[in-house]
Amino acid sequence: MDIMMPVMDGLTATKTIRSLKRPDAETIPIIAMTANAFREDKEKCLAAGMNAHLAKPIKIENVKRILCEYCV
Repeated sequence: MDIMMPVMDGLTATKTIRSLKRPDAETIPIIAMTANAFREDKEKCLAAGMNAHLAKPIKIENVKRILCEYCV
């Protein structure tokens, strides 16, 4: 999930997804991929319902680790 999207930012999009009345809305993995790399940014992402936070520049090792953790 990109945090800085037009129309609806990633935090709002995540909250919207998590509030849907569907069985997978609470469990689908949502991972932030953003240039917002401060501790406060990570805390906001997790508080919005994201599972993980990856700061740019993205390191492929971290992407693989997170994907294996949440998508396998």
